[in-house]
Amino acid sequence: MNSALILNGLRFVLLVLTQVLIFNTLNFLGFVNPLVYVIFFYWYPLKSNRAVFMLTAFFLGFMIDIFSDTLALHTIASLTVAYIRPVIMRFCFGVNYEFQNFSFKNTTQIQRLTFLGLLVLIHQLVYFSFEVLSVSHFLLILKKVFATGIVTLIICALFSSLFSPQSE
Repeated sequence: MNSALILNGLRFVLLVLTQVLIFNTLNFLGFVNPLVYVIFFYWYPLKSNRAVFMLTAFFLGFMIDIFSDTLALHTIASLTVAYIRPVIMRFCFGVNYEFQNFSFKNTTQIQRLTFLGLLVLIHQLVYFSFEVLSVSHFLLILKKVFATGIVTLIICALFSSLFSPQSE
């Protein structure tokens, strides 16, 4: 089997278990629950089949929804992030990411952090917009997006620095 497939499968399972068993039980300040599984979209290989990526994003969100009982909120947010990921990559890395020899080791730390931050921001924005589902509660949505987004970004950045291979 392909080692990248095994690695991504292992990441998938471990992130689902980590999210469901650890981070869903945390409740900072009464409303902040970090959604660390978003780092899967950061770690997923750049030059992979887009249909497989979208299907994987669907199943990732679906598994989190099943265990969290959140009525497809994670699935919608995950599919949105997976769909928008190429646009975010073009914004963060320019047209360089479209070349065959592109890898994260050729980018700066600021570019990688911006990429991760935009993934987290879009995911949080979609998730909390559908959770609240009311434009009249715009400030509540912003409060949840930024509070949860900052905690999620910090934890994902720590995971990225600890668990990413040096060759990426």
